[in-house]
Amino acid sequence: MNILIIEDEPLVAVSLTRLVKELEPGAVLYGPVASVEESKEWLKSHPTPDLILSDIQLSDGISLDVFADRSIDCPIIFTTAYNEYAIRAFKVNSIDYLLKPIEKKELESAFQKFHQLQDKFQNALYVEGVKKLFGNFAQSNKYKERFAVHIRRSVTFIQQQDIIGFSKEEVIYLLDNEGKKFITDFRSLDEIQELLDPKFFFRANRQFIIHLHFIESFRTEELGKLYVTIKCSKLDELVISKEKAAEFRKWFDA
Repeated sequence: MNILIIEDEPLVAVSLTRLVKELEPGAVLYGPVASVEESKEWLKSHPTPDLILSDIQLSDGISLDVFADRSIDCPIIFTTAYNEYAIRAFKVNSIDYLLKPIEKKELESAFQKFHQLQDKFQNALYVEGVKKLFGNFAQSNKYKERFAVHIRRSVTFIQQQDIIGFSKEEVIYLLDNEGKKFITDFRSLDEIQELLDPKFFFRANRQFIIHLHFIESFRTEELGKLYVTIKCSKLDELVISKEKAAEFRKWFDA
């Protein structure tokens, strides 16, 4: 059995590799690969493994995007320190979802599920049926149209078309079309990103998600970074890394 490990934390990767070798001593292990881009390149240049063990939050993004962009015909066991990705994880051939720190008994149980389902994943008709089912489910998904925010002791709602973006500081803030900041109940920008229509919202960096309609202009810096001007004088320019610049341009021009 060939197993690919996707994990960006070196100590976690060592621990996970040790556990896999104990539970599946006959398996051939590949990796760990530590980023979304590295994972995409590995899958392009190697035969599909029998099983993938993948962290969700990697150094350059979310590993779920690796599998969303390509057809993966093998099962996946996801590992993460966060539980907000569970629903999305089970749309991409996931057979289990383990929260860190990973316990040996939980990983052993996940391997048992894998062996029970292995024959089904090798059946092309079964895999195609699963993909069709999840595809129909994804198409029916509606993105969140309004978000609750706190104003002193009160709670009010702001429509998505009136949102400049979301920022991460000590807490997660929503910025409205007047440049006002409101506290939300969200724990991370990743959690919010799952609720937003990607046609209109872009994850500029680790600290900010921006709405397309509130981008005034952007300029390129010598080293390839982008500086985005927002239609709100209270906000500084947003910085988009060289690695994400091409993705931003494609999104902006779509």
